[in-house]
Amino acid sequence: MSHVPADPALPVTYFAPAKVNLGLSVRDLRADGYHELHSLMVPLNVGDDLDIAPADTLTLSVQGADLPTDERNLVFRAARAYLDAAGVDGGAAITLHKRLPLASGLGGGSSDAATTLMALARLYPAGVDLPGLALKLGADVPFFLLGRAAVASGVGELLDPLPVPPVPLVLVNPGVEVSARDAYTWLDAEEAFTPALDTEAILAALTNGRPVPYLNALQGPVAARHAPIREALGALEAAGLHSALMSGSGSTCFAVARDDAHAHDAAHALARQFPHWWVQATRTL
Repeated sequence: MSHVPADPALPVTYFAPAKVNLGLSVRDLRADGYHELHSLMVPLNVGDDLDIAPADTLTLSVQGADLPTDERNLVFRAARAYLDAAGVDGGAAITLHKRLPLASGLGGGSSDAATTLMALARLYPAGVDLPGLALKLGADVPFFLLGRAAVASGVGELLDPLPVPPVPLVLVNPGVEVSARDAYTWLDAEEAFTPALDTEAILAALTNGRPVPYLNALQGPVAARHAPIREALGALEAAGLHSALMSGSGSTCFAVARDDAHAHDAAHALARQFPHWWVQATRTL
């Protein structure tokens, strides 16, 4: 059994990166009710922060968003799962600094959970199956545990690491929250399933700065029901960026810039034009 260190420790700050899907194909609805996916997922240099310190009990506070701080929060569930699996007597004091918009297709909650698992494994080392815990918490959590670009298949749990060149992007979120459950339900109703991504062609286009031949199977059904997402996709293209796409189940959309300076200039212009949107220049990690 692990124990809380005798000496009090200052919190350690951990970065929880966002992700985008550089293409998301939904191949089919499986017999178990889940969807067969094929996606190129990449972490970004923007995200949330977590301050974590050893403590007698498990506590969570959240800054930057109105979120629950108990079992309804994925960070709390991740921490509880690790502490129980590791047989830790004590707990942790966790503060989540929420910088990403909620329900936005950027994987924020999953990244926060994966980062919590890794932080507690460092704080209380034990022979815990982190990938097993991650998958129980959510389909995207294993990706953030991996911590690098990968092709995801199955329900998202089968990960094949793939080098992706640094890509400058602009993210825009028009303030719409989209439930992933709703997005997949709409897709199923239309049976709008899609073929596997051509990852070689996607990587070649990203390397050469050409239009990227990716798709998001969820974009059509979601954008049809949310005009602000259609507006966001159009605004990105109008700002001189290319290959605009919705990330995940939405509502964040992104597009590719020529370089970092172009991304920052475009983001600044979009933020002026749409002051109520969340706009961020970023790049892939």
